[in-house]
Amino acid sequence: MEWILYVAALIAAIGFLVLCISLGATLFSVKKTLDHMSGTVAGIEGQLEGITRETTTLLAKTNDLAADVQHKVAEMNTVVSAVKGIGDSVTGLNQSISRVTSSISSEVNKNDVKVAQVVQWGSVAMGLADKWKNRKVIDEQQVQFTSSSNPVHSPKK
Repeated sequence: MEWILYVAALIAAIGFLVLCISLGATLFSVKKTLDHMSGTVAGIEGQLEGITRETTTLLAKTNDLAADVQHKVAEMNTVVSAVKGIGDSVTGLNQSISRVTSSISSEVNKNDVKVAQVVQWGSVAMGLADKWKNRKVIDEQQVQFTSSSNPVHSPKK
């Protein structure tokens, strides 16, 4: 019976040895995996450092660009204000021209009868002037005609 105890102890020792060997193999496998992960994490850290540097550079450029855009927007505001001022001036000029035109139109309408009379008197004056010119031409022609038709006789020698 004692030998059963030795056999049981031997089986337990062999089982413990198999357990230790499989546990060691598992730990070596886990070590390889952890080493691989460690390398991957180190690579990721390097890449993140590069990304961080690029991000910092990009952020600085973005800030410069934003400042430049704000400066240009401020300049554009002055241009827009100037264009608005020109638009307001043109609107004011259009309103002034409209007022002057309506004022002239209303004055012409008020003086419509007077204008018609001035036009009639002008026509009468032009007609009289034309008749006066025609009369002078006719008188000169008649004077020449009468002087050539009635010759002046000179005494005979």
